[in-house]
Amino acid sequence: MRLQGKTALVTGSSSGIGEAVILAFASEGASHLVVNYPDERERERAEDVARRASDCGAQAIAIRADVSDPASVEALVAEAEAFAGHIDILVNNAGIGHADPVESLSIDTWDRVIGIHLRGTFLVTKAVLPGMYARNAGRIINTASQLAYKGAPGLSAYTAAKGGILSFTRSLALEVGERGIRVNCVAPGATRTPILDAVPPSVIEAVRAAIPTGRLATVDDIAPAYVFLASSDGDHFQGQCISPNGGDHFL
Repeated sequence: MRLQGKTALVTGSSSGIGEAVILAFASEGASHLVVNYPDERERERAEDVARRASDCGAQAIAIRADVSDPASVEALVAEAEAFAGHIDILVNNAGIGHADPVESLSIDTWDRVIGIHLRGTFLVTKAVLPGMYARNAGRIINTASQLAYKGAPGLSAYTAAKGGILSFTRSLALEVGERGIRVNCVAPGATRTPILDAVPPSVIEAVRAAIPTGRLATVDDIAPAYVFLASSDGDHFQGQCISPNGGDHFL
């Protein structure tokens, strides 16, 4: 029960790693959990995640918001704080995938990928910080990727966004450390989530074969890193990035 009584907002939590983080937080005793989803296609899944979190004893709610839109983010955080009272833990996890070589990558796609990952991390953090400042306490955990360090052909927008999240994490950590707010990053390796649905099996197999542990991660391999950083176990971690990646890349 390392998160007993804590409240959390997890963006992009209707599936994948975000879903696993919500359920892990619920199992660790979190009192209030906000499941964020981007559009109506994800509503049913988000509400199911909230129901399962409630089955673990948490109060949970699903809220729709596009994290790249300032007005949508303001509404998300206002509703989350009205529901939970305040936000102890923010997990910036919302993200999308897209693969194209640079010469074929449209400007609109570049802007959308950067907007969801990097702009979204900034906007939600900015909206949540005043409440954390008021209490001189809080946890912010950003989702990066080991690809921010090693790169990947065809994923320039994704890796650029994740590299930006790493730098944002470090700078924010320097700004808020004396305010009792811990800011850190998780950089997962290749993980079986819906974001891989459009990736050809041959590509996934090549990735798997290069991982020393011999397999892609499951979301349950990744979620404990977020629990650690969100709990008092992570009190002395600030501006750090931990990477459960099976040895795919050494940070």
